[in-house]
Amino acid sequence: MKITWDDIARKLTSRKFWVALAAFVAGIMVYRGADASSAESVVSLMMAGASALAYILGEGLVDARKERRAGGC
Repeated sequence: MKITWDDIARKLTSRKFWVALAAFVAGIMVYRGADASSAESVVSLMMAGASALAYILGEGLVDARKERRAGGC
């Protein structure tokens, strides 16, 4: 099975993926002794970054598809 750029982009733009990753990181932080406030701060930063990344990748995929349909690459 070959993994394509579209497969990777779809995973990185998945809200479920980012929520699961954030929950995992927060759980590890609390387990390792960080207080809940620190874990919340890190998760907030992760979700803000994930939102920006999802938007950028999503728009890039839309633009690439438009370009292909228009007869570009």
